[in-house]
Amino acid sequence: MGVLWWIVVGLIAGWATGKIMRGSGYGPVMDILVGIVGALVGGWVMRALGFAGQGGFIYTILVAILGAVLFTWLLRLITGSKDTGSGNIRRAA
Repeated sequence: MGVLWWIVVGLIAGWATGKIMRGSGYGPVMDILVGIVGALVGGWVMRALGFAGQGGFIYTILVAILGAVLFTWLLRLITGSKDTGSGNIRRAA
């Protein structure tokens, strides 16, 4: 049941992060993995700030989303990806 729990949390967090960060996403499998890594990052950040990990389903999802947003931001910062989901719209020079 533990693995299924991580997949569900990762799926929700990855999907929500894709909506928050306004990108094209990484695909379903990578969104799940980003969500799972985000859950780990979010848990680490919350523990570093002194918050206990004693929460329910909603708390877990919110922490995972927070971590996934941070992880995605760092990933885009490192890779130089500036995909904002705007398609092929050209900007005036």
